[in-house]
Amino acid sequence: MDRCSLSCKSERDMDKLARIFSCYISDIVERLSAGRISQVIVGDEQRQYLLVIGRDVDDVQLAQRLAQANEIVLSWNCWKLCEQYMFEVEIMKEDEAVKLRDMRIIDPFDFDEHFDKCLDYLPHYRTSADTLRTALELDPDFALEQTLRKHIMKNLLKKIDEGQPMEYISEFRTVTMVLVSLEFHKTAWMLHLCHLIQEAALYISTVIEKGGGQLSRIFMFEKGCMFLCIFGLPGDKKPDECAHALESSFSIFSFCWENLAETKLVSISITNGPVFCGMIGAVARHEYTVIGPKMSLVARMITAYPGLVSCDEVTYLRSMLPAYNFKKLPQKMMKNISNPGKMYEYLGHRRCIMFGKRHLARERNKNHPLLDREKELEAFQMAQQECLHQKKGQAVLYEGGKGCGKSQLLAEINFLAHKEQHRVLPLKLKETDFKQCFYAIQTLMAIFFEIDTCPAYYRQECLHKQLHGMVEEPLHCLFNDLFFVKFPLSFEVSHMDDLTRQKKVKACFFQVLQEAVREAPLIFLIDEAQYMDTASWEFLETLLSTVPIIMVMTLTPTFTLCGCAQHFLQSSQAVLVPILKLAATSLLRMACWELGVVSIPQELQIYLLHRCFGNPLYCEVLCQDLLSKDILLFHDLQKVEENSKWENLSANAMKSTMYGIFPAGSEEDHELYICTVKDDVNLDTVLLPPLLKEIAVNQLDQLSPAEQLLVKCAAVIGHSFHIDLLQHLLPGWNKNKLLQVLRALVDIHVLCWINKSQELPADSIIVPSSIKIIEQIKEEKKKKSDADSPLSLQEELSLPQTEVLEFGVPLIREAAWELWPKAQQIALHLECAYFLRDLACRCGSCHGGDFVPFHRFAICSTKSCNGTSRFCSYKDTGSVLRQVITDKLQLPSPQDSFQFQTKSFRSQEAFTSEHCRTEEEFLDQVNRKLSQASPEKDMLTTKPCHCEDILKLVLSPLIHHCLVIGETTCAFYYLLEAAAASLDLSDNYMAFLYLKKASSLLGQPSAFSFLKNHKVKICQFEEATFCCLRSEVCFNMGQITLAKKLARQALRLLKRNFPWTWFGVLFQTFLEKYWRSCSLSQPPNNPSENSKKKLAVLQQQVHCLSLLWQLYNLETTASSHRFACLATLMQKNSAEEFANEAQVVSTYVALSQFSQNTGDRDKWLHCEQMAIQKSSLCWFSREGLLATAQLMQALAYTKLCLGHLDFSIKLGFQAHEICRHLKKPALENLVLSVLFRSAFLKKKFDLCVHVLERQWVLISHGHDVLGLACFYSACLDLLLYGEGLLCRPFGECLHFIQHCEHSCILNSQSNVMLGVHSSLAMWFAQDSQWNLFEHHFSKARQLVKRTNASLFGSHGFVRFLECHVLMLQKMPDSVFMHTLPETCSQTLKYCKEFFSRCVTCPVYHQWVSELKASVMRYGKRESMSSTNIIRPFDTCLARIWIEGEYLEENHSFGGHLGIQRFDRMADVKENKNEEEIQECTC
Repeated sequence: MDRCSLSCKSERDMDKLARIFSCYISDIVERLSAGRISQVIVGDEQRQYLLVIGRDVDDVQLAQRLAQANEIVLSWNCWKLCEQYMFEVEIMKEDEAVKLRDMRIIDPFDFDEHFDKCLDYLPHYRTSADTLRTALELDPDFALEQTLRKHIMKNLLKKIDEGQPMEYISEFRTVTMVLVSLEFHKTAWMLHLCHLIQEAALYISTVIEKGGGQLSRIFMFEKGCMFLCIFGLPGDKKPDECAHALESSFSIFSFCWENLAETKLVSISITNGPVFCGMIGAVARHEYTVIGPKMSLVARMITAYPGLVSCDEVTYLRSMLPAYNFKKLPQKMMKNISNPGKMYEYLGHRRCIMFGKRHLARERNKNHPLLDREKELEAFQMAQQECLHQKKGQAVLYEGGKGCGKSQLLAEINFLAHKEQHRVLPLKLKETDFKQCFYAIQTLMAIFFEIDTCPAYYRQECLHKQLHGMVEEPLHCLFNDLFFVKFPLSFEVSHMDDLTRQKKVKACFFQVLQEAVREAPLIFLIDEAQYMDTASWEFLETLLSTVPIIMVMTLTPTFTLCGCAQHFLQSSQAVLVPILKLAATSLLRMACWELGVVSIPQELQIYLLHRCFGNPLYCEVLCQDLLSKDILLFHDLQKVEENSKWENLSANAMKSTMYGIFPAGSEEDHELYICTVKDDVNLDTVLLPPLLKEIAVNQLDQLSPAEQLLVKCAAVIGHSFHIDLLQHLLPGWNKNKLLQVLRALVDIHVLCWINKSQELPADSIIVPSSIKIIEQIKEEKKKKSDADSPLSLQEELSLPQTEVLEFGVPLIREAAWELWPKAQQIALHLECAYFLRDLACRCGSCHGGDFVPFHRFAICSTKSCNGTSRFCSYKDTGSVLRQVITDKLQLPSPQDSFQFQTKSFRSQEAFTSEHCRTEEEFLDQVNRKLSQASPEKDMLTTKPCHCEDILKLVLSPLIHHCLVIGETTCAFYYLLEAAAASLDLSDNYMAFLYLKKASSLLGQPSAFSFLKNHKVKICQFEEATFCCLRSEVCFNMGQITLAKKLARQALRLLKRNFPWTWFGVLFQTFLEKYWRSCSLSQPPNNPSENSKKKLAVLQQQVHCLSLLWQLYNLETTASSHRFACLATLMQKNSAEEFANEAQVVSTYVALSQFSQNTGDRDKWLHCEQMAIQKSSLCWFSREGLLATAQLMQALAYTKLCLGHLDFSIKLGFQAHEICRHLKKPALENLVLSVLFRSAFLKKKFDLCVHVLERQWVLISHGHDVLGLACFYSACLDLLLYGEGLLCRPFGECLHFIQHCEHSCILNSQSNVMLGVHSSLAMWFAQDSQWNLFEHHFSKARQLVKRTNASLFGSHGFVRFLECHVLMLQKMPDSVFMHTLPETCSQTLKYCKEFFSRCVTCPVYHQWVSELKASVMRYGKRESMSSTNIIRPFDTCLARIWIEGEYLEENHSFGGHLGIQRFDRMADVKENKNEEEIQECTC
């Protein structure tokens, strides 16, 4: 017989300790004994326990007491049976125990020989069979099975009957342990002791079962035994677990002392803490047990505090029982326990000798107003009015779950009532108050008489003053027992029986309260009213019908109310008001208050919303937990941070998303802060606070075993999950069982379907339920003919929303995930990663492929390694998922089949039969090809893009899985993919978050570039892609300098250096124009892995060069212009080398835009014509449609700049229709901006309003500050010239500009901001607010030199010139205080600069000519009408525009894309009714 003990220092060590027990239990022996033993079975028909008794059991107990840490102690009998010459021992006690010091092994020890000798003493040991336990080979025996089931705990039996694998049974959870120790007199006989143990076991099992406890084990020792009880095992978790454990322990303590004869000593210890609950031991002999530091503590407490019911501090605090039920114990030294903490003795439930005191659970916070409780407060105010006017009692009962804000609502009502001079009696009840008869009324009346806070010696005198004049003097003694006073007993009261006295007391209370409400309205505030006793409910019901009093109570719906309480709720004077959850915006505002900031980052918003679900308590606790863990960084909002490093951009990224959150009403000197999450923190793995975890585990344990298992597996996947992946994690579950359990969970709102009704899908669309099925599909795919579509596999692997669910209950997912032991967590996350890896690519409508083009073909190969089997121990040697990626690289890629169809595209007769030359032919060919693609249905309505779903349901979870299992290299790979996908979906902030995670994986960069020491080993292409993606993110955030630096660094890594000096620009330009053009004459070779890697590099080069010219184009210096021109030339060459028509078209469109911005008219129109010619070779895939949409947007932009407004409107609507299908918000926003400007100049103001409404829907839910600036600029134009039409009020436009004008994003966009400040200046000039006019006009004057010839730049310049003319005509003298006024010569100089700069925007030329003429007339002292200046539309606009030749031709643009509908919109008149306008909206 052996007995072992190990210790662990942290909670996470318990998982390791369990594995040690499972694998090496036979190698650890600390206390040994040997000899004969006996077994005894105790229990009843439901549960039985096996006891081992005998002298050797006593010996091992003695050895246990003598052994210290790292010692081996043998009992005396065991020592006698050993070969003593082999051991060196130390005799600890003669005839009792010895301690092993050393082993004397002279010859090499032969274990096999030793084992064969041992077999002579083991006749039943099986040496030939594979299984050692004969019970495993027995035939089925129902009777034997039923007998053995009695020895297994109920919660474990349910899971076994459910068929759950043994690996899924173990959990890591918080439980309450109760250890009962009984010591008997030495004179007691063993048979009699067995009867006593049987009696004690039956009583203990019965008592603890009511509170969710189970009797786990019974240990025997010399003349005594121990009972180990566990509260909160899987499936048994209940609220107030510690309170139940304490009350049960005291009941057991009393029973054993009073009913068990021969009992010498009864000791009980209680602890609460995290433990490992699960299976340990070899596969042949599993054992369900509980392991943890608290288990050691509960055993040591028995010895340290004998004869008491003792508990640790955690149990004392979590029980929430009154402090007078406990007594603090002195600290004692405990074996192997360094810091046991405070200990308490539980004295049992004692009736409080004093009534309660006035208080509420929460106090009103003056700085934090109550959120989203207008309806609840309205119910109180209505009851208040009815009580005052109708003189009838009114009761308002607020019902809501724990943490929903009931106490805060009562605190607000308490404040409002005191404000209106009402008398308020507040009271908060506890669970123990339910057992005290009339306790609630006793305390309320004590508060009413104001004797609850006065000293005890003054209580009787105070009560006498209160009763004087209202209650007769002889009746004062009725209140002696109730209020603990000693009035003399009167003759009248002495002759009353108890029932009469109670009725008289109630009558006196009614009389006193009736008199009180005549002086001032009286309000009872009772928090947690479900704990009120029956007598108090009965009294309040009578009081409500007789006295005009207001009662406000809170209830928890899960508590079962007594009959009187239910009858009270049914009263016509009582109103039950459910408390709803907080709205998401209100919850985030509350989080800002708790953290002391004005805004929180998006990842923190998601963290709180997924865990809180509108519960204020959860939000408060989570925010406090985040502060205590020190994982947030705080930044001053007003401080302008110029960052030159990527690592310092978190604050600026946060500020770039704050357009919707403004610190309204804040003082100028008040410091405002925002917070960000530290880079090395993963919020997905932050553990829940203990309080919230207990609440969630309680909810989880209310589910059935099958539902619990499903929720735990779903928690591993994430907040949202697909049912096929869920089924993959549930071994042995078929689809019917899965859907049945899902239906049950959806019915109780634990889960809910995403964006669909609560109905289950008929059949599954995803084919693979395991990786083997995926591989089979791939093999079948290889065997098919070439005529089959190469994208069918991707279509089969698509993720339809009808089978996607998410959690609908707060905290339950996080708590369920934390229940998994570490080894099982890694195994399950690995299974999820295996399943999702083949889905981590673009959707079928995008023709598959990587989000970073050819990413998988460009990464470096890694050494092959063997994959781990399911649930085997995880090893750090090798990278399993990395091998998965390299294996997949050797398979045909969907993107491969798309990118290398260049030759086939060029050979198609449909595209080469004619050469596209003009815009009309281009649009006609687009419509014809679209109609040929799908004769029955428009191509734009088929195969919608699901890349956003792929990002949410595949890439983001896959990153989480890789991080949990420690596959940082794979996590980095998918982080790049997710960042590229986010940028593709115009979500710059999420892209920044993914790249920030990738930066944390790489570690801090070295100060020297040649000393790179990344934590994650990545190839040069991935490092270049990382720099390129960061450059694009910085560009979108307005960090221009850093964006240039990163783009150059990416090009250097891609072996395409970009020069730094003007001489380098000249030399590189010469190479690009002559030498590099010769290398492009060779046609592309057949696709191969090397060519795919080259194409991946080329794609990134094109992207980096595109970023560079856009960055340099923001500056107006000559040097920047040279760099931008070189970047465009290099981009064109790289695109042509890339040999992809869609990429070439996009490149020429970009070059056309650049030439227009720089004022190069010839190159502008030439690049546009080249894009049109190249488009004839473009295959109409999704990428081709995107290039087509970009080209049509460019054509619409061109026609707008040239003044062909009707044609521009037509092209804009067609481009917008394609953008809506492609889900490209950035491009769609650009198209809408062009469409608005065309309609605005055409004076179609109704159409302008509808365009702006669509634009608002597009940008209001995102983080596009630049898009909002363009939107509000358009709104200001409409306010100035729209003839009374309004899209957004002026105050909102001004509010946005005031709070976002210092944003880095807007500071880099001089063209847009010039128009904004000029429009604001004109608005203030109309109202003669010249000081505000000066402020914005001066800013516009600073910006005008930094603009170019783009449409926004030209528009802003025109607005600036209008401000000049307006200032010359209407502004009084000496108005400017800080800047010098403009003269006529300066204005004419600006007009000349406009004509020289904005050559490529002739749409405004005649307008500026009219303004110039007005200035010249003013200079000659001629009268000038204000109408000609402020409203140029009314005088000269009709003469400015000359209808283009394109409007007289091409009447066939309606075609398949619905342009005829847009034609009607283009011709709409201002007097058309609203119904016609709606027909034309986008």
